Amino acid sequence: MSTVTTLGVTGMTCANCVAHVTSDLESVDGVEHVSVVLQVGGESEATVFSREPLDEQALRDAVDEAGYAVASLTVQPDALREQSAEQAAGRQRAHDEAAHHAGASE
Repeated sequence: MSTVTTLGVTGMTCANCVAHVTSDLESVDGVEHVSVVLQVGGESEATVFSREPLDEQALRDAVDEAGYAVASLTVQPDALREQSAEQAAGRQRAHDEAAHHAGASE
C-alpha cells in the first residue's frame, strides 16, 4: 500500500524555506519521500509519500518546527491503486473514442 499526504504550507518564500520544510518532514517516522512546490505569497504544496498513513500531528509539528504553518492537509490512502484505476479508465475512454471514430469513418 502507498499513501500520499498533501499539506498546504503557508509562509514559504524561497528555496531555503523548501529545504527546511523538506528536511523536517523527512525526519518524521515512516516518510519515504517529500516533494515541495513553492508558491510565493500563497499556499505551497508539500507532498509526502509513505507506505502507510502517517501521524498527521507529527507532520504538522514538523512543518511548525521548520517555522511555517499547515493551512490544509489531505490524505490519499492506497494512492498507487487509485492512480492505476484512473489511468486504466482514461485508456479505456481513449480506446472507445478511437473505436467510435474508426466506425464513423467507414
